[in-house]
Amino acid sequence: SSAHERGRDVLLHLPMEPSEYPEIDPGEGALLSSMTPDELLGQLKTNLSVVPFVVGVNNHMGSRLTAESTQLYQIFSVLKQRGLYFIDSRTSADSLCEPSARLFQIPFAQRDVFLDHYPTPDFIRKQIKELIRIAKYNGQAVGILHPHVTTLKILQEMLPDVQKQVHLVPASKIVRPVG
Repeated sequence: SSAHERGRDVLLHLPMEPSEYPEIDPGEGALLSSMTPDELLGQLKTNLSVVPFVVGVNNHMGSRLTAESTQLYQIFSVLKQRGLYFIDSRTSADSLCEPSARLFQIPFAQRDVFLDHYPTPDFIRKQIKELIRIAKYNGQAVGILHPHVTTLKILQEMLPDVQKQVHLVPASKIVRPVG
C-alpha cells in the first residue's frame, strides 16, 4: 500500500450497524447486531484481511453496534489479539467503545471533529479551524474526514497555515490505553 510505504498509519474503516439500519446501510462487510458471534468474528477477520498493513481500526457508522457491549467485547478481543488500536468515530453518545477499550487495554482515542460531515468548502474550513482550536486547548485533537475531492482540495489549501499552528501526527501517536 502506498500509505504504508510512505510511513502512514493504515486503518480499517470498519462498517458497523447504525441505529437507522436497514434504512441507512453501512455497506458491504458491515458488522450487524443480528449476527451470531461466529458470523461477526468471521466478517471482522475477513475485513481485516482485505486491508494490508492495518495498525488500527475505526468505525464507519455504528451507532447501534457500538452501544452493544457483548458484540464490542467480541470485536475488541480480536483487536487485542492482533495488537491493533481503535479510534471511536463517536457516531452515538451511547458508544461503549471507551469502556470496552479500557477493559481490553487497547490503545484508544476518539474523534473530536468530523471535518466534512457537510462536504462544502466553507464548512470544511470552519471544521479545520475548530480542530486546531481543540488541539491548542487540549494539547491534541482527532479529526476524521473522507477522501472527498473538496475535502482534499481544502486540506491542501489550508495545510501550510495548519502546520504553522499545530503539529500533525499519525493516529498511532495519539492513541493511549484508557486509564
